[in-house]
Amino acid sequence: MKVEIDLESGFCFGVLSAIGKAEEELRKGDELYCLGDIVHNGIECSRLQKLGLKTINHDEFKSLCGARVLLRAHGEPPSTYNTARNNGITLIDATCPVVLKLQQRIHCQYKELDPATQQIIIFGQKGHAEVLGLVGQTDGTAIVIESEDDIDRIDFSKDIFLYSQTTKSASSYNQLIEKIAQRVPANRKFIHNNTVCGQVSHRRENIREFASRHDVILFVSGRKSSNGKVLFNECLNVNPRSYMIEGKEDIDLSILKGVQSVGICGATSTPKWLMEECRDFILKLRIEY
Repeated sequence: MKVEIDLESGFCFGVLSAIGKAEEELRKGDELYCLGDIVHNGIECSRLQKLGLKTINHDEFKSLCGARVLLRAHGEPPSTYNTARNNGITLIDATCPVVLKLQQRIHCQYKELDPATQQIIIFGQKGHAEVLGLVGQTDGTAIVIESEDDIDRIDFSKDIFLYSQTTKSASSYNQLIEKIAQRVPANRKFIHNNTVCGQVSHRRENIREFASRHDVILFVSGRKSSNGKVLFNECLNVNPRSYMIEGKEDIDLSILKGVQSVGICGATSTPKWLMEECRDFILKLRIEY
């Protein structure tokens, strides 16, 4: 049996940087909090928790004074920075540069917006940390749509400025753009911005090719990862024998019987060491049996 790890899977730049900053700060020995799960991968969060990282929610954040708090790659709304200033909290800002740039674009658009005739629409997952940060740039006025089914929430009597959460599927975003364009009146503007992360888009293409080369695909990802759901569906579309797992404990050995090759890949929130652990688990079985 051949077992191969996809070399392009694993932490994206933004997540890798956030993890690196957390580890660097933890080595200093001072107490460190993280506002929300640093990454949508429970096993990696547990590893960092053992090193001393304490995950808190926004209510707990508001009650802190004089603490050190890491902001994860997903980004935060302006209200979080205001709370930090008021409470004397030191922020270690690990917002992904791609997300930060998108926040700035939306904020600039909002400052120039005429709410009587214009609106900002965000294609994204409601309640997702990144989306909350993006909506925060508009004082909560941006309209979030998750799919084509939400199009009726758009006011077609106003100009439309459309943005996408960085980890959404580029193809789904393009389909949404086409649907909206069909309903925009001739006297109204429809400006759609290409804000899907290029690294994520490239991984979708790569992972389809990788999944097609193996009999079985083990996709390692946290269940809460938005990017993980997108990439896993790409695997499933080209290889119906694709299975999402969180770690080696989830591997069903029965699916490996008679298999010639196994491909192991993962989300942008999946650490390399976790995929390697799954590979080593399978290779150890070969030795034992």
